[in-house]
Order: sequence, then C-alpha cells, then structure tokens
Amino acid sequence: MLLGLLVAGAPCAEGRAGQGGRLLATGGASVFEGGAGGGIVPWAVIAGYGSEGQWGGSAFATRAVTGDYELEARGLAFGWSNRLELGVARQRLALPTLAASLDLPIDRFRQDVYSAKLRLAGDLVYSPWPQLSLIAQHKRQRDFAVPVLVGARDDTDTDWLLAASKLWLGGAGGYNLLGHLNLRSTRANQAGLLGFGGDRRNGRSLVWEGSLAILLDRHWALGYEYRQKPDNLGFAREQAWQDAFIAWFPNKRVAVVAAWADLGDVASLRDQRGWYLSLQVSR
Repeated sequence: MLLGLLVAGAPCAEGRAGQGGRLLATGGASVFEGGAGGGIVPWAVIAGYGSEGQWGGSAFATRAVTGDYELEARGLAFGWSNRLELGVARQRLALPTLAASLDLPIDRFRQDVYSAKLRLAGDLVYSPWPQLSLIAQHKRQRDFAVPVLVGARDDTDTDWLLAASKLWLGGAGGYNLLGHLNLRSTRANQAGLLGFGGDRRNGRSLVWEGSLAILLDRHWALGYEYRQKPDNLGFAREQAWQDAFIAWFPNKRVAVVAAWADLGDVASLRDQRGWYLSLQVSR
C-alpha cells in the first residue's frame, strides 16, 4: 500500500528544476491516514514538491477492498519549505459482513485524522544520514457506540512517530533504493477505526513499521511495507499489516499506487486480504 516515494533518479535527473525544487517522487504518495508516505506507513518526507521558502501540497483518494471490508480515505496535506507538513484525512470503513452477522446498528466506522510533521534533520537525498521527522496523528473515531461494546476505552487519541527515510542512489545493483523506518507510540485499535485502548491493554505500545522500495526507472517503483500493531482488545487479536506495491509517477503532479495487502484478522474476521488503489495529485 504504499507508496512511493521513491525518488527518482539521480540528482542530475530532474535536478531542482520544474514544479517545485525537489526530485520527482520525493514528495511520496499518501498514507491512508493523510500526509506523505506509503499506503500504510507514513514517511519522513514532506508532502508536495516545495523546497526552501516554497509551499507544496497534495490531495489523495484511496480505496482498499478485502474479503469482508471496504476502506475509503480522502485528504489534503500542505508542506512548507520542505520543513513542515499539515494534513487532514477522513476515513470510512464499511463492514457489511460483520454488521450482518452480529446484527450491528451501523455498517461502517468513520474516523477523522489531523496530522503534523516536522523535519528535524537530514535530507532524503543530499545528506549522508537519513531524513528524520517527528509526526503527530490526532485521531477521532466518529462511530464509537460499537467499539466501546467490545472493550475500546476512548474515541480520541494521538499517535506519535519518529520517522527516518533515506534514498541510496544506485544502492541496489545500480537501481535507486529507498528505505524507511518508524517508531510509533500508539493506543489505536486497527489504526483507530476501532477506537483506542482496550480491556486487554489500555496503555501505549511502542511498535515499528517500515518499507523498502526499488526504483526501476524515474517513473516506476516496486516495494514492500510492514506495520506492526498493538493488541488491546480481548475479543479479537490484532495482527500486523503488510503489502506489496507498484507505484507510477508520470510527472510531479500525479502519483498512482496499486498494491496487494494482507491485513491479517480484523475484528474477528480472518485473513483479510485484497487490493488497494490510491491516486494523488501534487504541486
């Protein structure tokens, strides 16, 4: 599910010319929680293509379908001076199978996510060390009547992440290689769509997530993402998410990501696997 980023070619490829001052794909795609990153993993990069003293930004729409769930997400992110990012996203998780089998009063969960990202040090391409960013994701679950019945404690909480991203030019047999790693402090159940905290565990968990991608050329990338999860609710164990993706960056305005995702067991329904598609427009 992810994304991309993956920055395109060597610094001489598109240099610092064109729309904004950054290389093609260095604004990433959009994580489903909003902001720059992969499909399921936020990255340390700042949304858009604005460089020092410039604004940039992106808008995205994402859809993922598994055997029993359908997730839609839309959002906006704005970046300033390749230093600060502010984003907002709205998610809707349809659960027709679960609603029918348990006779639930609703057949979807909705969530709003407000995010901020600050680049602390480094640069994705031009420094020998990774780009480091601090990320906050403030989440509000809007349909809490069902999550509270299965043990969730709160409808609102904030995830904190320390993110590191690095592009190695020619690092994989002459192809550009991008690596990313997050440490996340969270109480979120299924990324917050099932509320926060639980009857099994209510405190914060420190989990990790990461991605690795290879640039086939300036416009195409292949990669893999993994996201560890906390396990707060007694009624259903929560498992890690992962996906394998292909990303297309035809230009600096458009990014398209398609993926096959494995979300494990979700809210007692087993083996949730399916496809993911995301479209992003940037400036």
